[in-house]
Order: sequence, then C-alpha cells, then structure tokens
Amino acid sequence: MNDKLSTLRLFVRVAHTSSFSRAGRELGLSQPSVSRQIAELEADVGAALFTRSTRAVKLTDAGADYLTRVESILEALEEADHAARGSSELRGQLRVALSTSFGIREVIPRIGRFMALHPALHVELLMSDDRQDLIAEGADVAIRFGTLPDSSARSRLVGRSARLLVAAPSYLERAGRPLEPSDLSDHAFVLGPSSVASLGSTLRKDGREVSFRGEGRFATSVNEGATAAAVAGLGILTVGYWGCRNEIADGRLVAILEDWVLDPVEVHAVFPPGRGPRPAARALIDYLVDEVAPISAARA
Repeated sequence: MNDKLSTLRLFVRVAHTSSFSRAGRELGLSQPSVSRQIAELEADVGAALFTRSTRAVKLTDAGADYLTRVESILEALEEADHAARGSSELRGQLRVALSTSFGIREVIPRIGRFMALHPALHVELLMSDDRQDLIAEGADVAIRFGTLPDSSARSRLVGRSARLLVAAPSYLERAGRPLEPSDLSDHAFVLGPSSVASLGSTLRKDGREVSFRGEGRFATSVNEGATAAAVAGLGILTVGYWGCRNEIADGRLVAILEDWVLDPVEVHAVFPPGRGPRPAARALIDYLVDEVAPISAARA
C-alpha cells in the first residue's frame, strides 16, 4: 500500500511539473526510476496517463481525470490520518512559497519553535522574489504581499505591513532631509521589486493627498538588495516595515516624512486551488498570524 501511495504522490508531481527529472529531484529519485514507476502505474491502471516527448510529458485525458481523483484521495487520506492521530500532531513535508526577505527576516527566526511543536514535520521554504506558481512548485501555501488577483485559490489575511520612506543617515547628510512630499523630486530613490516609488504612490496627511514618483540610478531585482542599497546610502527606499525594521532599530536606516502615511500592504496566505488547505499549512499560518501580526499592528 505504501508503495502505491508513493507512486501516486510521484504521479501528482510529474503531472504538475511536466517533468520526470524535476519530479525525481524533488522526491530524491533518479529519472529512470521515475519513468519506471510511472510506466508500472500506467500498466496497473490500464491506460496511458502521459504523452512523452523530448521536451516534456503531458497528461492525457485519462491522466487528467486520474489526477483529479488521486488528489482527492490523497487529501482525504491525509485528513483521515491527521484526525486519527489527534489535531496536535503534524507529519510529512510542508512546502511554503514566500519572498526571500520575509522568509529570512520573519519566518526563519520563528520556524524553529513551530517545528519543535511538530517533530515529525519537515519544512521546506521555497524563497524567491518572483511570484511562484503553487501548483508547479508543489507548494502547500504561499505568503504573498499586495492585492490578490481574482483567483480560485483560497486565501487568509496574515496581517498588514505599514509602508515607509526610509534612507541612511549618510544619504540624508549628503542630500538633505525631505521636509515635505514636494522635496522628494530632488532626491534619488533605490528601486526594487517591492518599491512603489517608480510606479507612483500617494502620501496622506490630515485629509491631504500628495502623489509622487521616484527616480534613481540604482535598481535591483531582489528586495534584500534594495534594503542593502538604502543602507549603503544610494537613495530613499519605499519599503514595508517588515523589510526594514531591524535597520531602523539599529540606526542604519531612518524613516522620513513620518507624519505622512503611505497605504499599507496586505499580507495573505494563499492555498492551492481545487482542494482544502493541508492541516500542516493551516497550522503554520495560524502560528504566523499570532507571531507576526502584532509586529505590524505595533508599527501601524
């Protein structure tokens, strides 16, 4: 039975990655082993589940129908196992997709306590500043910043992060400290994935609204790089509080125009569409809501 379940889980990963080799790497199997197990599964089922080419493997119509049924069975089995063990014990592999900055700064320092509560649970963080595809990556949950597009995926609000304008003391000594939003046009900005300055943003104070757009000579595709560049004095950065609170606490960055407010950014947990969240994914998000939401509330 365990061999069949392992093969079914392998089938699901091949289906979502369209690759024998990638599914094998994720599960610690060689490509020939994956190919053999899938061929044996097809022989057992009595139908071709994939079409093979030199570029990829794709589900047949029979394979697509089989995938829907298998995922439902695996989900129900996991829920049954979880219920039988008791709601406090979590097992298996939990894959979490999230931004590199949030993972390094907020999740990794806290994940040890969560894992200590669940010693049979294995956690893998899929960290990237690009938005990952939950299905292709095999993620059980993603933590995403910003407005969510319309989607069939389920989501839960984790918290809201204040967004700030920050700069290094060395930059402000050299370029001067902005006292009004209109002063921002004379300053250089650091541009990163989460920075809204280059797209244009609005500051609010006492019913007044002032729009601004930042320009700068330095840009990076990584949020941690943007924060590091601001610390190095390369310009002003618009950043969520979670992305700069350590630097503000130790004085490497200071907030500017603090009496003006930028719209906060929402942080959501997003679960794959088409099935209920895994118990381990629900438990982790419950834990993170308790751990990180008070931080943003305190800043706001």
